[in-house]
Amino acid sequence: MKRTPFGVQVLIGLVLGIVLGALARSLGGTSEDPNWLTTTLSTIGSIFVTLLRALVPPLVLLAVVTSIANLRQVTNAARLAWQTLLWFALTALVAVAIGIGIGVLTDPGARSSVDASAAEEPGSTGSWLDFLQGIVPGNTFALEGSASDDGSVSLNFNVLQLLVIAVVLGIAVLKVGEKADPVLNVARSGLAVVQTVLWWVIRLAPIGTVGLLGKAVATYGWDALSPLGVFVVDVYVGLALVIFVVYPVLLRAHGLSVRSFFSGVWPATQLAFVSRSSIGTLPVTQRVTEDLGVPQSYASFAVPLGATTKMDGCAAIYPALAAIFVAGFFGVDLSITDYLLIAFVSVVGSAATAGLTGATVMLTLTLSTLGLPLAGVGLLLAIDPILDMGRTAVNVTGQALVPAIVAKREGILDLDRYRRRHAVRETVDA
Repeated sequence: MKRTPFGVQVLIGLVLGIVLGALARSLGGTSEDPNWLTTTLSTIGSIFVTLLRALVPPLVLLAVVTSIANLRQVTNAARLAWQTLLWFALTALVAVAIGIGIGVLTDPGARSSVDASAAEEPGSTGSWLDFLQGIVPGNTFALEGSASDDGSVSLNFNVLQLLVIAVVLGIAVLKVGEKADPVLNVARSGLAVVQTVLWWVIRLAPIGTVGLLGKAVATYGWDALSPLGVFVVDVYVGLALVIFVVYPVLLRAHGLSVRSFFSGVWPATQLAFVSRSSIGTLPVTQRVTEDLGVPQSYASFAVPLGATTKMDGCAAIYPALAAIFVAGFFGVDLSITDYLLIAFVSVVGSAATAGLTGATVMLTLTLSTLGLPLAGVGLLLAIDPILDMGRTAVNVTGQALVPAIVAKREGILDLDRYRRRHAVRETVDA
């Protein structure tokens, strides 16, 4: 296996995942009582994602603190932050325009055979106040608790709040100066250790891919695609246009090799597809972004920010098409103003839902802004996992694309490293 390139190992994992998933599906079972193979695949996949998620808090905290403290030697830090946000918005605007265009051309709501009885309001919704509430940490560790039906309580990190805490600590280290050097040295040492552990976990990606994709093939309701076939095709065509047309055009416009970018970002893209989690993929996204030649001091700021707010799939293409679908299904005519509102919500609204999770929350924000019935969300829930794979893959790819473009524009991209086209380094030099 050491002589097999990492990208090839991941491809082998994809093939095995599909084969084992199909076998598991043929063995029968239900979501409440899965067969042994489905359970095994699910366990393997969930353990891998859990390992990655466990690395997110220390990685974000240590990397952001260190990168901000290193700004003592950087003169264009504010410009980098502004350029990052600007390109987040520009790419989101292009993505939502594609979604609106496809929706207007195909009118998926009027061409759907989904049962109207499936319409129901979701349990969680988005609002414009969520952004302000989401960025204020509820405690020092950005922990959030949630109760399950069985009475157990689970704790999760709010990555956006953790990012705010890390930024504040980094600025404090920067302001204190030399007196904070011991703290900075500890942070740098801790980051080196976390990056080493991260590489060990990333090496498990082919095995994790088998479990994640195998579970997807075995359990997802593919039969639900038929009544919503036009909508599903619309979403994936939109995602394909963004990732295979828009992104390459932007790369070419900045003099960057398309092949180098996609070979470099591939481990993060494929993991995002099978895991359906931008946050779970964040450690890998940051690793491949740095491997593309983006300086660590900048990538450690841009990638975590992108993982919470940069969502071309979930916050641009999908809500645009879904809003047009809901409007068409309920016979509501949309005006030019409504389409402009969709674009506005897609570009700005991802920040308003950054403290929350899921494209469903972003969709409810779009529907409520347009005055469309929130019950329309229930029509799409059956196929959401299938759509979410493609959405998350586009999200994560864009989260690596923008830092590469901004770094190139600002003259800080290591072009020699970018051209190497290594998916992930075979040695750890953290």
